[in-house]
Amino acid sequence: MICFFHKSHKSHIIAAFDSKKKGSFTLSIYSFKRLSQMARSALDEMSDSGAFLRTASTFRNSISRDPNSQFPVESGRYHLYISYACPWASRCLAYLKIKGLEKAISFTSVKPIWERTKQSDEHMGWVFPASDTEEPGAEPDPLNGAKSIRELYELASTSYTGKYTVPVLWDKKLKTVVNNESSEIIRMFNTEFNGIAENASLDLYPSHLRAQIDEINEWIYIGINNGVYKCGFAKKQGPYDEAVKQLYEALDKCEEILSNQRYLCGNMLSEADIRLFVTLIRFDEVYAVHFKCNKKLLREYPSLFNYVKDVFQFPGMSSTVNMEHIKRHYYGSHPSINPFGIIPQGPDIDYSSPHDRERFSS
Repeated sequence: MICFFHKSHKSHIIAAFDSKKKGSFTLSIYSFKRLSQMARSALDEMSDSGAFLRTASTFRNSISRDPNSQFPVESGRYHLYISYACPWASRCLAYLKIKGLEKAISFTSVKPIWERTKQSDEHMGWVFPASDTEEPGAEPDPLNGAKSIRELYELASTSYTGKYTVPVLWDKKLKTVVNNESSEIIRMFNTEFNGIAENASLDLYPSHLRAQIDEINEWIYIGINNGVYKCGFAKKQGPYDEAVKQLYEALDKCEEILSNQRYLCGNMLSEADIRLFVTLIRFDEVYAVHFKCNKKLLREYPSLFNYVKDVFQFPGMSSTVNMEHIKRHYYGSHPSINPFGIIPQGPDIDYSSPHDRERFSS
């Protein structure tokens, strides 16, 4: 057996030709230097059975309207670090935009493709561009001059041992991470900043729908939001098959609901729609190919496809979708899945095209 090594994305590709089996050529990826045992990115979160298991976020503080709280509401005090590629970060940006919080909360996007975050180890993660012109859509860190999201976590806590994820809600005054759990950040944006939000009347988590939203969120997260990752990051056939089954059962359920009403909870946009949208907008462009979610495309679901166009066209939403960043990240940052980083050209869907969802409007 003859092997050669090629350095790519800080991993090594082993290409092996077996001379005993004519024409036999195998390609595999292995990590040249193992990372520490902690999960520093989603690719590290694997069980012994080969299934993807997402770990919980670490910083869980809250911004409050109470002026005596540790993190009170103040215009200009907080900053949101995001990646346009990341669905969890994108739902926070969606809230910032549609609630009209851009004057109160600033934000910065990182580069789409993971790079080395330190020269001392092999960790790959979110990094900032060196200048405003290096990467369209991304900016250098305006607050701390950090080179990576990892540096922000280490600035906030010298003993931090978790993942270096986005979103990061940052306190400029205390120079620390307030919260890095997107589901909690969107709740803060929905209510706590209403005194300074330009669209304060928009309530995406109204009291009369909270139980229904919570129930929908749970099965959509399990089957769809996290489900596509369970498909894509599975390392054995069994966990993949189970994840695909759950994914399409949940998508079929959404299609049934949305064939009878405009949004998941009736005829008003809610938190559940934003959480579903950020996955569906990536489905045909990325997940169907990269994560092997190709049993049925989003475009083959009449109600779901028109629904995604409807939400995309909600005022403020389209500016949160940067499909170039999305595709470059997924296809360029997971060498164990896509070793050569080839980005498919299609399908290039126009989500601003007409939809049929107005027929449900009262």
